[in-house]
Amino acid sequence: MDIEFVRKQFPALQKDFTFMDNAGGSQVLGNVIDRISAYMVHYNVQLGASYKVSAEAGEKISYATSRISELINARRSKEVVIGSSTTMLLRILSLSISSEWKEGDEVIVTNTDHEANVSPWMDLQKKGIKVRIWKVNPDSLELEIDELKKLLNSNTRLVAVTHTSNVLGTINPLKEIAKVVHEAGALICADGVAYAPHRQVDVQDLDVDFYTFSWYKTYGPHLAVMYGKYHHLLKLDSLNHYFIGKEEIPYKLQPGNLNFELTYSILGILEYYEDFYRQHFRKKEGNLKDRLEKVFEVIAEHEENLAAILLNYLNEHPDIRIIGSETNASDNRVPTISFVHSEMKSDQIVGRVDQHRIGIRFGDFYAKKLIQDLGLEEKNGVVRVSLVHYNTQEEVKKLVEVFKTIF
Repeated sequence: MDIEFVRKQFPALQKDFTFMDNAGGSQVLGNVIDRISAYMVHYNVQLGASYKVSAEAGEKISYATSRISELINARRSKEVVIGSSTTMLLRILSLSISSEWKEGDEVIVTNTDHEANVSPWMDLQKKGIKVRIWKVNPDSLELEIDELKKLLNSNTRLVAVTHTSNVLGTINPLKEIAKVVHEAGALICADGVAYAPHRQVDVQDLDVDFYTFSWYKTYGPHLAVMYGKYHHLLKLDSLNHYFIGKEEIPYKLQPGNLNFELTYSILGILEYYEDFYRQHFRKKEGNLKDRLEKVFEVIAEHEENLAAILLNYLNEHPDIRIIGSETNASDNRVPTISFVHSEMKSDQIVGRVDQHRIGIRFGDFYAKKLIQDLGLEEKNGVVRVSLVHYNTQEEVKKLVEVFKTIF
């Protein structure tokens, strides 16, 4: 991977600081920043008016959402719902979809998910919905599909699961999980927040019913997207004004409308991937889906090499326990790497790293049930180093050298 090309695309990377808390929020592409400014200068009007600038603004937003649908390989742009955050979009989904459910219906959540994909479903217990918890194997730290099958029954309406844990870094076999869920007659809602910055999202291939992730974790602004299969979205009740009917997709799930300038700026992410492809492959071939596949192959290989440097050090240290896969294989994990020390608490380690202008983090990362079930609260959670493809091998080696002075 041409790391110099990549880093030039991110203005914040030009300063003397090492960003390794990327699972909390990535740095923003220059293309995205430029798009926000351009929209505010040229199209900052309300949509839906008859005058020219409003019509042009509407065209810009419509084009942006159509390209977003291409990026995730949705069947149509109306399957794309834009919202302020993944947390808000999943709350909206739970409120709307549960109006079709009755007392005694069931939902399955995991103990590995960020609370964004747990709390909205747990709260439905107040309405008589039963929630079952699919727990990770505490030894292998894997979600086992055989355990899911034991929880599924004729009352199961939906399974909420993460594509990748924001603590473990494990890539779950979402396509296989979706198949099992559908065979049981239920829907699947996947949180892709920790996956989308690292790998290609293809919602048709995954065959998920709903899929969410946040753009501010994928090199864009503080905004999020939810994909939903069109026929499922059509059934959902409107959470917008009374005159916005069920057929108004996605507007019925976007109360107050979407953020215009931030939605428009997502085009900068697509531009980046296209530029990335041209930089590495020179010749434009195939459709966007094919080009993205090649882009993310390059990214995955680079990230696998980054993870190897850190994991090799952590695996050799007798006082360190890695919370997640101990291997760097890119088909098994993303470079979100968590660990605990046998003697030191996690906040003590991070506090000493802070002095070196390296940003890492400690805590539960809103995956509270996982940290509690693994007995890691007394450590103040885990130390998490979350890398993305703009990180360099030199940066990871520097972090390892800092760790050597601490433990």
